[in-house]
Amino acid sequence: MKKVSWFLCALLFSGNVLAVDGVLFELGNGSSTDTARAGAIFNFERQWFTEGDWLVAGFWEATAGQWQGRSAAGNNQTITDLAVTPVFRLQQKNPSSFSPYLEGAIGFHLISPTFIYANRQFGSAFQFGDHVGAGVRFGEHQQFDLGYRYQHISNGGLKKPNQGINLNELHFVYHF
Repeated sequence: MKKVSWFLCALLFSGNVLAVDGVLFELGNGSSTDTARAGAIFNFERQWFTEGDWLVAGFWEATAGQWQGRSAAGNNQTITDLAVTPVFRLQQKNPSSFSPYLEGAIGFHLISPTFIYANRQFGSAFQFGDHVGAGVRFGEHQQFDLGYRYQHISNGGLKKPNQGINLNELHFVYHF
């Protein structure tokens, strides 16, 4: 897992630093677990359904984080989570100073260890993470983004046990 972590960090921070379009911070909880994540945003060059007042845009999120188990079942662990996720967002074509959005995504996670506490096992290090969310972009240059996400992470039945986890997350982005 350490080799994979170093590889992903090297990919994130190699090349032109100006290619990063924003940084994100996320706090969450659910299923007797607290989470924290940080990462980078890389905007898609393409937008879809641009005819009306709304459009679909998107970005890649590359994140690193930790989950802390806090179950009374015992054997609480700290999980390291590395993820890459393409996020699609329905947003206003010509945003005002306070612009709402809806989003959804399905991404890929690597976690270690593969259990968070005694009775919550994930079966494999490879996990899928899907989320739906809503929020607002604001600021003089639309540089701030504050939103809520409901996320489900599991291995999709690739390996047993596949108990998965559901998280409620507060999401903050600063766009460059």
